[in-house]
Amino acid sequence: MIKIYRKTATIKAEQFDGSDEMREKYHIAIGSGWVAPYRINTLEGWVGVQINSWIATGVNGEHWTITDDVFKKSYAELPVIPNYVADWIEKCKHDGTSSIGGMLCYERQPEKVRYWIERTPGTYDCNQRRYKEHQELVARAWLDGYTVEEQA
Repeated sequence: MIKIYRKTATIKAEQFDGSDEMREKYHIAIGSGWVAPYRINTLEGWVGVQINSWIATGVNGEHWTITDDVFKKSYAELPVIPNYVADWIEKCKHDGTSSIGGMLCYERQPEKVRYWIERTPGTYDCNQRRYKEHQELVARAWLDGYTVEEQA
């Protein structure tokens, strides 16, 4: 019986641009007579990599290539959230008393987190849409991980 699975590990990925910097970083070879003008050493041996393909790095530092169209269908960036929202998520995860529902509970959230989730100038519909989007973003961050936005 076929079961359905989702990927559970996050990866780092960067779109290959053919630059000297990227070729050096990933030890990419240049050659003629190959199907692809560039080759990268992977766990499966040397494979071709095209400009605009993605070079992914796995949890053990291994690299592999992914065509741009497949990458865009398979991967999404982690949510970007403010540091105080990240702190709230970590507190809820590690204090042993909160679930994702508790973390999203309006009354339990610190004021700064509540404000970030609900803030939007404009119409009621715009505010409701922003509130829903931010709640979903925080839920995704809880489930999949996140990146903390850079301070301005």
